[in-house]
Amino acid sequence: MTLNHILTTPALIARGAARYGTRTAIETVQGSLSYAQLDAARIEAARALMSCGIQPGERVAIWAPNIAEWIVAALAIHSAGAALVPINTRMKGLEAAAIIEDSGARLLFCCGTFLGDSYPAMLAPHRPASLERIVVFDGPVAEAGGAGDETWEAFLLRAAGTALDLFRTREADVRPDTLMDIMFTSGTTGRPKGVMTTHGQNLRAVHDWAQIATLRESDRYLIVNPFFHAFGYKAGWLAAFASGATVLPHLVFNPERVLERIVRERVSVLPGPPTLYHALLDMPDLATRDLSSLRVAVTGAAAIAPSLIERMRAQLGFETVLTGYGLTESCGFAALCRGGDDAQTVANTSGRAMPGVEIRIADSSGAALASGETGEVLIRGYNVMQGYFGKQDATFDTIDSDGWLHTGDLGTLDARGYLRITDRIKDMFIVGGFNCYPAEIERLFCAHPAVAQVALVGVPDERLGEVGHAYVVLRSDEHASPEELTDWARKNMANYKVPRHVTLVEQLPVSAAGKVLKYRLRETVRSDVRSDVGSEVRSDAGSDLENHRKTAQNTAAS
Repeated sequence: MTLNHILTTPALIARGAARYGTRTAIETVQGSLSYAQLDAARIEAARALMSCGIQPGERVAIWAPNIAEWIVAALAIHSAGAALVPINTRMKGLEAAAIIEDSGARLLFCCGTFLGDSYPAMLAPHRPASLERIVVFDGPVAEAGGAGDETWEAFLLRAAGTALDLFRTREADVRPDTLMDIMFTSGTTGRPKGVMTTHGQNLRAVHDWAQIATLRESDRYLIVNPFFHAFGYKAGWLAAFASGATVLPHLVFNPERVLERIVRERVSVLPGPPTLYHALLDMPDLATRDLSSLRVAVTGAAAIAPSLIERMRAQLGFETVLTGYGLTESCGFAALCRGGDDAQTVANTSGRAMPGVEIRIADSSGAALASGETGEVLIRGYNVMQGYFGKQDATFDTIDSDGWLHTGDLGTLDARGYLRITDRIKDMFIVGGFNCYPAEIERLFCAHPAVAQVALVGVPDERLGEVGHAYVVLRSDEHASPEELTDWARKNMANYKVPRHVTLVEQLPVSAAGKVLKYRLRETVRSDVRSDVGSEVRSDAGSDLENHRKTAQNTAAS
């Protein structure tokens, strides 16, 4: 079968059933699905979606951790011609409701309880009127609060209401240019934006990524990266299925449990952020474990030391260690190292452009810069998104008339074409592999009744790479301590968004135009660090802020 015939997920899974049959596609403690069974399961769930009235082009959301049902539901959404809307499991009800409302999703698949939180109960007070039905993968539906809500088992019974030939007709209408998903990412406006991508562009990228990463039919792929993220979804189970590998979903990262699974289940592929490998290498009994099955590691999303790459090869036994670069707006793929690259290249670059993708380093006018010069990273190719859902102006601001996607990242290209990310034009920072967008967090924080203004900057953190530091101006007639503000944030935001440091100030440093001068806030943080280690050097850029402090900063580790 040629590549052109497998540029939709329904065709990919149908091919897997024909080619691999009884070989295990998904393996969990609760049970396994062969490729043939996975094909049958996605057809059954797609027919049930059709019986619920889901039409081609409509949106269906999933809010759940890494479980087999997530994959089946996603494939069913694709097979019915609808667009998948993944929702971050760390989001609270208010945040998830905003994604559901903005996408116009009529149906939501969600888990019952995860990490002590009832997802239906969290959503209930904020449930958009447009959400007609919630299907709960596990547990009761009473907390969901809707008359049409039901369990996964009850939902599947609806498949009988759609004839198989009607499904086949619907499935045949899914083409490479059919919208496959809308993945929401935040931007500088503070409101999450839905990135639209199609089957064809995603599947092409998935196949190329899997080939470069040397995925094989015999591989056992432990997916710790969350399914709501492109790393766990597209470079995760989709790449595995494109290669005939076995997917081993993992719910919550714990180094001890991951090591146990590597040994017991003979894991061969284990991508993840650098923090994952650091945690494994820090395990005291690592040398006593049989890790001989490990073969492929793909990492990124944070700075990496060459010594980590060497240790991953020497102590964890990986034959192939790659780093890559991509963003939601590029289907999650753009650049990737290649097998045989040395530790310095893997650690200090994000690889070179994938086939069919162009990467340019440009000045402020968009003109290409020479090798070694620093400028904005631009991407052009089949992988560039179709646009932001319902936000045409934002799309035009991001993709220029020549088709270049402006990433907002600063970087360089060396003479070999290898990309090195040096900084971010935007204020986004990364907490343990998760992108944090200050404008979005500031918007959420301002819902607190005592908060008048807030400015957030990313600051270095030894464990997580970066964390948020919030500078808060309280309303004149209100009082709240840094601890109270942090506790409120924990209840209303995903934990990676919660600022680890909160400082109360009388006012924020602003320009003549009223724009907050975040560079002064960052300088204040740097001067605090120098002071803490005994240096008498202080930053003049942050001195005006020092005069307005009300309290010392509160460190809220979590």
